[in-house]
Amino acid sequence: MAYEAIIYEKREDIAYLTLNRPESLNALNDKLRQEMGEAVQDARDDASVRVVILTGAGERAFSAGLDLRELSQRAPMPVTESRRFRGRFVSAIASLDKPVIGAINGLAYGGGNELAMQCDIIVASEQASFAQMEVKRGLIPGAGGTQRLPRLVGKNRAMEIILTGQPINAEEAYRIGLVNKVVPHDQLIPAAEEIAHLIIANAPLAVRFGKEAVKRGLEMTLDEGLIVEGDLSAILANTEDAKEGPLAFVEKRTPQWQGR
Repeated sequence: MAYEAIIYEKREDIAYLTLNRPESLNALNDKLRQEMGEAVQDARDDASVRVVILTGAGERAFSAGLDLRELSQRAPMPVTESRRFRGRFVSAIASLDKPVIGAINGLAYGGGNELAMQCDIIVASEQASFAQMEVKRGLIPGAGGTQRLPRLVGKNRAMEIILTGQPINAEEAYRIGLVNKVVPHDQLIPAAEEIAHLIIANAPLAVRFGKEAVKRGLEMTLDEGLIVEGDLSAILANTEDAKEGPLAFVEKRTPQWQGR
């Protein structure tokens, strides 16, 4: 399918999803969000895709957030309709059952930071910066920022970022746990690919169930999460890959995963 607001391509086991509106700092307009949803669905349905890498086009921005020009022209919506409208974006990336690595190439502000936080692992360029600037526009983060940010960096640090609207640089984002790694700008995609290949080398079902256990567990008490973990572990124990892994170790060879 031909896209206008994103670039979507697949190489080997990796799908690359690039926000492609560099002239507007990859602002998230309706078309981009629609196309991103279609690409995510394709990645979900394609068994050959093991990892998705999400990044932005251009040198300046991952995404500056919602397209404010488009937003200013939109008619007011009732709360229930607004919730449905935002709902398509709030977990578009997070709902994918395959690992998503965010390669943050520049500023990630507002909805751009909210989108980055949907990723499972975040690699940032040294020139990246992060912010929730909605209070400066009379708004609050409305696509997951008030919920995901405290879970990642703690309540007090999240409060400071959300209530002041001030950006933080990549090193500070790493220090507080918002990103996993900071690398030179020209090493951003290779660094994301290196992590992707480490994941791809592992058993596909184990990777998928590992992600599911973490995601579901974060929404539960510890005791409830332990039950989910135990159930998923028991299911995996009866798969062909669960037999192949120990056998390959004993035979001192590389496992041949079947994904079943």
